[in-house]
This record gives sequence, C-alpha cells and structure tokens, in this order.
Amino acid sequence: MAYSPTLLVHVSGGGIGLLSGAVALSFRKGSRPHGIAGSVFFVAMLIASAAGAYLAIRNSEMDNVFGGILTFYLVATAWVTARRGDTGTGIFDWIGLLVAVAITVVAVIFGIEAASSQTGTKGGSPAGAYVLPGVVGSLAAIGDARMLLRGGIGGAQRIARHLWRMCFALFVATASIFLARPQLFPALLTKTHVLVFLGFLPLGMMVFWLARVRFAKGFRNTPAI
Repeated sequence: MAYSPTLLVHVSGGGIGLLSGAVALSFRKGSRPHGIAGSVFFVAMLIASAAGAYLAIRNSEMDNVFGGILTFYLVATAWVTARRGDTGTGIFDWIGLLVAVAITVVAVIFGIEAASSQTGTKGGSPAGAYVLPGVVGSLAAIGDARMLLRGGIGGAQRIARHLWRMCFALFVATASIFLARPQLFPALLTKTHVLVFLGFLPLGMMVFWLARVRFAKGFRNTPAI
C-alpha cells in the first residue's frame, strides 16, 4: 500500500485539489482567475476521488467508498452547472439524480445494518460514518429533482448550486487530511487547533460566498466558466 501507484495518484490529486481549491475561493466567482483555478480543482478532485474510491473498495473501507463517490458526483455536477450557464437540463442531470438517490439509499441501508449488527459496524465502518453521505446525498438529490422539474436554473441559483457542491467537495479533502490524519502534522498545529480550523474552513467559506451570492445583485448575471 505504501508504494501503490494508485495511492500516489490519490495523494497528488488531493494535494493539487487543496491548493487550487484555496486559490479558487480567493477570487470572485465568475472571474478568469477563479475559472482557471476551478478547472484545475475539477480535474484534480475527479482523479483524487476516483483513486480514493478504488483504494477504499480494495481495502473494504466503505465509509471512504462513499466519500470518494460522493466527491466525484459533487465535483462533476458542479462543473456541468457552471459550464452550461442559464440553459435547460440534459441526460447528465438525470444520471446525476440517480447517482444522488443511490448514494442516499445505500448509505441509509448500510447505516441501519451497521446499527443493527452485533459489532455496530458495516463494511468496517460504524453507523455514524454513513450519516454524512446520507444527508448530503439526499440534499443533492432534492436539488437535482427541483432543477429537473423546473427545467433548469439560472442566475444566483445556478451559482449557488455550483458553489456549495464544489465547497463541500473541498471540505471532504480538507477533512480527510487535516481532521482525519492530524498525526501527519507537528503537534503544535493540533494543540493550537489550526488543523481543525483548516479542516472546516471550506464550510465557512461556503457560507460566506453563498450569502454574497444570495444578496449581491452582481451575481444574478454571472457568466458561465
């Protein structure tokens, strides 16, 4: 495992995703620097999440399987939302809805089976590990269904859809390294809670930018990437 090429791809993609995601969040949505950094983030996170899901399947770590698939789905649908602009929907959106529903249903089933088992686990993970993918998957599915029923979304709603999905994908990356593996960093960073801050920073930035998108008129006509 220590010398696995797939692991190297996963770590490299995640590292590039962290850096490019931080850069993308630093610039105004719709600006050229944001678009360039976002494109790098998109490719890096697709590679990192796909490699991570593969490694998790190989090692029977079901919580990480959900994490990889969910991240891949969020990044892909966020990218399509930004690229398409204020237009209708397509087959990709229906596929996205099915993926979101599948993630939610399977996560709920695994969570119930884990809670009901003698060991309190399912696929090597406790019941609580399936709560987050179940909740996020359900929220994403609801968003997909609403968009399809409306025949598409535009303006600030389109930017908000793109934004929260990309930010949550970045949160999965920061949580995976800063929160789940604090032993990789100097003890001082743990004692001063710097790692916790970095781990949850994407969620804070998500709230900040969602508020700006919601209340700033300039985002209503933001162009596609």
